[in-house]
Amino acid sequence: MDVAVSAGMLRYLRDVHMGRIDPRMIGFRLEAPRDAHDFAALLSAAIASQQVTNLAVDMRPPLAQYQLLRSMLPRYRSLAADPTLLAPQSIARAIHPGELYGDTGVLQHELVALGDLPPDAPAPRESGRYEGLIVDGVKHFQVRHGLEPDGVIGKSTVAALRVPVTWRVRQIELALERLRWLPHLGDERFIALNIPMFRLWAWDTIPPNGAPLFGMDVIVGRALSTQTPVFVEEMREVIFRPYWNVPRSILRRELLPKIKQDPAYLRQENMEIVSGAGDDAPRVELTAETLAGLENGVLRLRQRPGPKNALGLIKFVFPNQEDVYMHGTPAQALFARSRRDFSHGCVRVADPVALAEWVLQDRPEWTRERIVAATLSTQTVRVKLPRPIKVILFYTTAAVMPEDGTIRFADDLYRHDARLDRALAMRELAQ
Repeated sequence: MDVAVSAGMLRYLRDVHMGRIDPRMIGFRLEAPRDAHDFAALLSAAIASQQVTNLAVDMRPPLAQYQLLRSMLPRYRSLAADPTLLAPQSIARAIHPGELYGDTGVLQHELVALGDLPPDAPAPRESGRYEGLIVDGVKHFQVRHGLEPDGVIGKSTVAALRVPVTWRVRQIELALERLRWLPHLGDERFIALNIPMFRLWAWDTIPPNGAPLFGMDVIVGRALSTQTPVFVEEMREVIFRPYWNVPRSILRRELLPKIKQDPAYLRQENMEIVSGAGDDAPRVELTAETLAGLENGVLRLRQRPGPKNALGLIKFVFPNQEDVYMHGTPAQALFARSRRDFSHGCVRVADPVALAEWVLQDRPEWTRERIVAATLSTQTVRVKLPRPIKVILFYTTAAVMPEDGTIRFADDLYRHDARLDRALAMRELAQ
């Protein structure tokens, strides 16, 4: 019994500190942080000083997001066990504010329980009309679940309302597991991006409450074909007015057919065929031979810098195997969408000038005015960072927003939750 309890406690300390699943075993290019702790010695010392509970607390990841999300777990487990919490019925058509809706009482009870309406919100009128505070509660719910906050009870909103609270509990648990995989951050500047939340945050150093210096919306890779990867890398360079070197996969699948159909496509899209590497590679004319060179990879296609460039006017480089980076975009209208998986894998940021201003703080000569001037110039300019900035691209479908402390849930965009859930279930069976 003594050996079994001790072995179980040692497994618990390691699992809560580093995670139960090795992320590489389920397809992520992300290593759980290596750790030099001697868990046996720590446990022995904690037993001797009667500090076992404190040791367990100390082994939790020190991330503010982990603590915030963990604090939500008892509440959602309690909601999952509440037999009075019922979901609205499915609908045949969307219900707009001012229309009759037979499930207003059920809806209000759920919104109050979830925190989207205050507990003292007046009961719906006997008329059953969908109006007043309950509309505001639906909008709040929609924001927290990545939906368009229009107050309309449509199929997507009803589907989110009908997700069992037991699955919301599981989303929190899966998020906590993934947060155990992240590096233990010290007093360093870093950027964190939650892929299914379509959101980026930046810190100079993490305060006790975890509040970031700023956040902004992002666009990530398409769910079905060009997913944005999960990894931790270091940003080392900012490029103003970058060339877009078209990846071969995009070239062969999307652009070559357009070029063959209409040779004027290159001129219309400000593109050119070049020979060799680097920004100074010589340009070659479009011929049957150069088209063949593009197909076999001898030549490459690139888009010249400018307002139409797919990367926008600023590119943020953090070298990685997938050749993923952050950049601006001329398609600013896409940021108005609630679901934003439109890219080929790279990350498009809503305000690249603001991000560049923060990234280049260690280069005081790069003021906001100079940054804007560089985007309007005719030259491509590369700026090396004096010290790298850690970039964390991670994936959780449950998160406590550091801006306002509300918990939000997202769709399992890339089905990573389903994969991790299966891996944890298999681990439990194996034990």
